Amino acid sequence: MSNINPEIIDNLNDWNKWIEEAISKKLIKYYEFDQFHNLQEIGSGGFGKVYCANWKNSHKRYAIKTFFNINNATVKAIVREIQLQREVDFHDNVISFYGVTASIRGNQRKEYSLVIECAENGTLRKYLKENFVNLTWDDKLNLAIQLVYAVSCLHDEGIVHRDLHSNNILVHQKTVKLADFGLSKRIEEISNSRSKVFGIIPYVDPKIFNKKRNSINNKIEVYLLNKKSDVYSIGVLLWEISSGRSPFCDESHDVGLAMEILQGLREKPIPGTPDEYIKLYTECWNIEPDDRPTINQVVDKLKTITTKENIITNVQSSNNNLDVEFPENTNSLHGELSQVIQNFDMINTKEIETSMSSGNKFNAIINDIINVLDREDNNIVIGKGKQKVLNYLNDHNITLQEIIDNLLNNQDDSNSIALLGKFNYLGIGIDIDKQKAFELYQKAAELGNSSGIYNLGYCYENGIGTVIDKKKAFELYQKAADLGNTSGINDLGYCYLHGIGTNIDKKKTFELYQKAADLGDAFGMSNLGHCYTFGIGTDIDKKKAFELCQEAADLGNANGMNGLGYCYTFGIGTDIDKEKAFELCEKAADLGLGIIWDIATLLELEMISIGSHLKME
Repeated sequence: MSNINPEIIDNLNDWNKWIEEAISKKLIKYYEFDQFHNLQEIGSGGFGKVYCANWKNSHKRYAIKTFFNINNATVKAIVREIQLQREVDFHDNVISFYGVTASIRGNQRKEYSLVIECAENGTLRKYLKENFVNLTWDDKLNLAIQLVYAVSCLHDEGIVHRDLHSNNILVHQKTVKLADFGLSKRIEEISNSRSKVFGIIPYVDPKIFNKKRNSINNKIEVYLLNKKSDVYSIGVLLWEISSGRSPFCDESHDVGLAMEILQGLREKPIPGTPDEYIKLYTECWNIEPDDRPTINQVVDKLKTITTKENIITNVQSSNNNLDVEFPENTNSLHGELSQVIQNFDMINTKEIETSMSSGNKFNAIINDIINVLDREDNNIVIGKGKQKVLNYLNDHNITLQEIIDNLLNNQDDSNSIALLGKFNYLGIGIDIDKQKAFELYQKAAELGNSSGIYNLGYCYENGIGTVIDKKKAFELYQKAADLGNTSGINDLGYCYLHGIGTNIDKKKTFELYQKAADLGDAFGMSNLGHCYTFGIGTDIDKKKAFELCQEAADLGNANGMNGLGYCYTFGIGTDIDKEKAFELCEKAADLGLGIIWDIATLLELEMISIGSHLKME
């Protein structure tokens, strides 16, 4: 740990040292600011700006969230934001945190910015403004249910957002992404600034405007925003999704409007809105917090509405959806980072409180393990999946029996069910039982778990614990893809490429691989490179093919390494380098993937000499 005593830190340089320590221990990934390029401003608020940019030669776009007036209060809030992001960014509908970057001001002081997932469609407000005329009620309910699932995830983790509005909810390819876990509001509170309070009046719990003076000590009692405050904001957002416009958009957001809302003023229902949907958002924005539903009740009611209206038949989710791509170094070290944050939390106190509980620790570990296993090629998982899991547990000082006991004791949690299915399939800590694996995947899928849905599709495609049903596999991959599961997106593309459960559609294959790559998925990048190499659903572009395979290989993807080896073999987008090609293929093989072209072929192509160092078994 740091030599800095957290109890006496009282200046910005010491805050920066704390962040730098986390970076040096690789608990937080650091991105060199000068290696970002193609910066485009995509948003601006009262406390900073957001830019979208490429990093190095990456195909993927990143968002850089900057802050005005960096000071102790801002840095405290940023650190708290990092903690909250780490606890919930496993969810498909929560924006992913990648790391930090820093720029140097004139006084040579580092000013940190957050590097997060870039949502290409911008804010929910912008998305509704630009697309509302084309949205069906199917689309609107899809947005609504994703939003409430994301907030339910926060509440389940003990997090209150406190700043929900359509300008800090993002949309990426029809997927809702929750951002800013009250960060700007915390900076506002800590800095004692009231300059932006009126910007969110229509969304904020009106109880906050009803200040009362304590008759005993004559002090003003300030209403504390809570989970029911988030529910109030959800009610307003559900109305906004139904209308396509922000609430009270033609009125001044001043103290007069605040008082009217406190006295019962609300927006009017939009004609054509389902009655039960109107009833739901009306319950959410009830003036009395105790009369508002909990967020989980909102989830249940919204699911009932979608069923009764027969509008959405394939939108299911889970409070603990998985498979969001974690960036390099973020799929480990949760425990150590939490300890660093816990030490940091000792400074100044009630605002920044606890580190992850033991339960949350296991949740994060379960999420990470599923992420590790689902993101690997299935051939690698079968061969080396068990060892990968054991290595991961060893790094976190957890025994295999501890994790198995935790899974068995939490069979009401869809992630635990899905991972136990994986353990049964691979024989990790228990005997291989493919029938049991199938049943567990099915149970997790019924709870809307994206990993369970994807793995159930894999079972139907390959006859694991059930009879082969290609059409069923295709349908399940489609459902997983609709939930933003990148493994589902990739396998759906494969189905379209080979006509598995559907007609061959190579253009659709290309589009799906493109989508997975845009989400930062290494398999998506490798598959997209394959499309550009052979002209699958697009024109041949050897330069792009090479760049994508290089990017996938840099992320440690064995398929990307094989693809890159192919490029070096035949000079696709680069000069021929047969020695480099062989090294890449051998590295991919060491990772557990069979080489795409066999050693005999390599010998025929004179890629290696008879005296090669290759150990052939």
